[in-house]
Amino acid sequence: MKDQRGQWIERFEGLKQLPDQLREVLVKGSKVVTVPAGTQVFEPGQSADNLLLLLEGTVRVQQKSETGREVFLYRVHAGESCVLTTACMLAFEDYSADGIAETDVTAVAIPRATFDDLAARSSVFREFIFKAYSRRITDLFMLIDDIVFQRMDVRLAARLLELAGDGDVVQATHQVLGNELGTAREVISRTLAEFQRRGWVEQSRGELRLVGRSGLERLARSAGER
Repeated sequence: MKDQRGQWIERFEGLKQLPDQLREVLVKGSKVVTVPAGTQVFEPGQSADNLLLLLEGTVRVQQKSETGREVFLYRVHAGESCVLTTACMLAFEDYSADGIAETDVTAVAIPRATFDDLAARSSVFREFIFKAYSRRITDLFMLIDDIVFQRMDVRLAARLLELAGDGDVVQATHQVLGNELGTAREVISRTLAEFQRRGWVEQSRGELRLVGRSGLERLARSAGER
């Protein structure tokens, strides 16, 4: 019977196949941690000492340019690991970006000693690491493609739908949306004003309500039709 302390392993598809002996190594060599929303999980120049596997919550990874503009890179959701942390641990390099807890976060922290031990001993663990790494690199290439080739109105429509999820409300300022999409707040403001004119959104302080979701969906889909 598997140790009840290690039930979190079942949340990660790639770790389910670990044999019992290595599961025990992973469970004993790691710990469950919690951090409140708004906590800086890591920052540029900090050493990567623990791989975090998220059980609950969301961590936003972003990078700041020399001019001070924040550029959104990706989010780590429950059931995922942070690829930047993986890369830094594999290369023995410090972080080059910020990780911010957007919500209260519960995660499993796997320290370097345990990470190195399992990476050396287990093909299952290595496959788990590199599959996650590969998926995120693909996401980052798609982000670059979006920034370079996609129209801002199309990108903003898609991001509003993503942030709203199954609901109709997005809690975000124009500046935050600009950071998400790598553009200036003024560009977001102009685009949202046009969306409002079309009857797609209603704006209030720090909040957007999607009242014409079908219009936003048509615009977002147009990216794939070109």
